[in-house]
Amino acid sequence: MRYRLTFAAGLVVGYVLGTRAGRERYEQLKKSVRQVAQNPAVRNTAESAAQNGRAYAGKAFSAVSDKVSEKVGDKMPGAVADRVRSLRERGQGNDDDWGTSNT
Repeated sequence: MRYRLTFAAGLVVGYVLGTRAGRERYEQLKKSVRQVAQNPAVRNTAESAAQNGRAYAGKAFSAVSDKVSEKVGDKMPGAVADRVRSLRERGQGNDDDWGTSNT
């Protein structure tokens, strides 16, 4: 119960402070966030993190799918196994197995 009261009090305080700050402060914060997001250093870091994430996800996907296909391959119904096989063959040319763009 104490946590609920603390949460409710935080909501009330945030609402009161937010309404006092008004639209002008909101626009000022929005402008600051936009400037940070458009900063070349921030954009480069975000792109680098996205590329690294895709690389690690691809490696993890390969490792997991190989292990799963070894253990589960015999237990899957034939239609499911054929569908998985066709999807893998179709996606062999892509470096990105997650369906996201490489931008």
